[in-house]
Amino acid sequence: MTELQYIQSQLSIPEKSILKTIQLLNEDCTIPFISRYRKEMTGNLDEVQIGDIVKLKNAYSELEKRREAILKSITEQDALTPQLQEKIAQAKTLTILEDLYLPYKKKRKTKASIAKENGLESLAKIIMKQQHEDVDYAAQRFVKGEVTSVEKALEGARHIIAEWINENEYVRNRIRRLYQRKATITTKVVKVKKDDETAQKYKQYFDWSESLQRTPSHRLLAMLRAENEGFIKLKVEVDKEEALHTINGLVIKTHVKSSTDQVSMAIEDAYKRLLAPAIVNEVMNDAKSKADEIAISVFAENLKQLLLGAPLGQKRVLALDPGFKSGCKVVCLDEKGDLLHNENIYPHPPQREITQASKKIKSLVNAYKIEAIAIGNGTASRETEFFIKKIPFDRDLQVFIVNEAGASIYSASKIARAEFPNYDVTVRGAVSIGRRLKDPLAELVKIDPKAIGVGQYQHDVDQTKLKEELDTVVMSCVNAVGVNVNTASSALLSYVSGIGSTLAENVVQFRTENGKIDSRSSLKKIPRLGPKAFEQAAAFLRIRDAKHPLDNSTVHPESYHIVEKMAKDAKISVNELIGNKEVLSKIKLDTYCTETIGLPTLNDIIKELEKPGVDPRKAAKLFEFDKNVKKMSDVKVGMSLPGIVNNITNFGCFVDIGIKESGLVHISKLASEFISDVNSVVKLHQHVTVTVVEVDEARKRIQLSMIE
Repeated sequence: MTELQYIQSQLSIPEKSILKTIQLLNEDCTIPFISRYRKEMTGNLDEVQIGDIVKLKNAYSELEKRREAILKSITEQDALTPQLQEKIAQAKTLTILEDLYLPYKKKRKTKASIAKENGLESLAKIIMKQQHEDVDYAAQRFVKGEVTSVEKALEGARHIIAEWINENEYVRNRIRRLYQRKATITTKVVKVKKDDETAQKYKQYFDWSESLQRTPSHRLLAMLRAENEGFIKLKVEVDKEEALHTINGLVIKTHVKSSTDQVSMAIEDAYKRLLAPAIVNEVMNDAKSKADEIAISVFAENLKQLLLGAPLGQKRVLALDPGFKSGCKVVCLDEKGDLLHNENIYPHPPQREITQASKKIKSLVNAYKIEAIAIGNGTASRETEFFIKKIPFDRDLQVFIVNEAGASIYSASKIARAEFPNYDVTVRGAVSIGRRLKDPLAELVKIDPKAIGVGQYQHDVDQTKLKEELDTVVMSCVNAVGVNVNTASSALLSYVSGIGSTLAENVVQFRTENGKIDSRSSLKKIPRLGPKAFEQAAAFLRIRDAKHPLDNSTVHPESYHIVEKMAKDAKISVNELIGNKEVLSKIKLDTYCTETIGLPTLNDIIKELEKPGVDPRKAAKLFEFDKNVKKMSDVKVGMSLPGIVNNITNFGCFVDIGIKESGLVHISKLASEFISDVNSVVKLHQHVTVTVVEVDEARKRIQLSMIE
């Protein structure tokens, strides 16, 4: 089976598109570059389709490595037959490969291997033929040495037969399918932990049972976490009689009672001791893998929405990291996000220096020409918001509540120490809050995505797969928006197509030593930024006020000559062509097609020329929580409250209603009709109106509804 056949078997994508995509990937092209600038080659595949090809390409590579290792091992044992070799060559999954390899796999000492050492394999073969009328008589000649009785001989033979049954690929497949279709997952509370306060969040799993096949991903992950924490015992099983009946149907061939009784005993032993534990482990790993995939997908979608959140833009911002006893850390940032000033104020208990704090904020707003105020949504957030809004400023100021999840992670990070070596973590955290308002994407790329807090069991899933998926999402978002090469941090630059962390540092160093980069062509002067890196990165790097007007657009330098020809044909300059919708609408695109550039790319060029350098993100919007709700005790059943969606899961969404505890809108309460996908109704940071359905102060849980 070839790489192409493997990918084609799982994707409905034309062969030519797959082959061309693989070719580009092998040439070290990135997903954003391929999807944006090689549409003609791939047949206009999008990032998701190309990403699927990448995943399957990697899976095929792992499959081939394992296939080679298995063939090598069996060959070394001088056990590889043409039939077995063909089966291994045709295997499409790792599971099938491992089933084929199981009889040849080197094992630790087992009951079967001990029986073979005692010379009982011949007896096992006699019994397995199921033709001998008196197996006790047949077993007598094997009573010698370590085998001290007929029963010991028969027991050893059954151990060998049990291993044969366990290693039979047909038996394993049938039992595997039985578990996949009919397995039940059951949980019971660990009695000594039943009254544990921490265990109460898993109370519904103290006595729970359901079909494993129908268990939602979030519930399976919750059960596994509860088991890992020692609060419950988890069991997966099928009807034992059905399983034994299935194996009997495959193994029992005659009605010779003396032999078949022994085989039946071996079947029961094989199922209980070998097959069931192995298949349970296998189906649970498979179920966990699928649950991980769904959870990672939810996290990735949330992260994408968060990274593409509305930016305030290049405005002067005063940011506050609120607090009570320790006070509120205040920082002032200029248009670029550079730190101008920092200090503490103490408007809340126990100090209550309201007058001094008010005067100080007003003074800072005037001195630094502040245009907007950002307040972190942590402790004392609402109190700080009320305090700020009571200050009589001499101008209209927008006040935003900013999600500060992960700000503490950033403030203690290597990136933060490099940016602010002379300031402590409190200053760095406040700066991060202010910068998030200005440009969420540029700031959030500095933080490990897992720390941002928009996931579902992100610490329980496969961490390697999670990192790969989240890195792909960040790269996609960064390249979709584009990066100002003269102001971007090395963290942001590292996600640009073709750049990476080392080149990102080189770009920053080049800027520091040579000043502003004034053209895309000058990017080639940056150390180690060779032709391939330039090809991949150039169109995603923006240069404002550049010599060439297209250097601040999404048009790739390789296509500049086409735009220049369009301008020349229209008898105007490129500058005059940009934004000239009347001229652009009259251009006959098919006259500019070449062997490598077709209508998909030309249409993209025209769209960009109509609105060059437009940020695809929406503008930041103000939001106000209910002024009467400051803490959980203020929340009452029946209240209608404004809120902001701050996390999305498979079972619903969490909504910030202006207090420390977010409320849950279960998927059944999102709309009056049936909903299968939460994202079809709400998006991260969406402003919504919710009704309070239930308040559980003891468990700090609030149930909400969006059904009118």
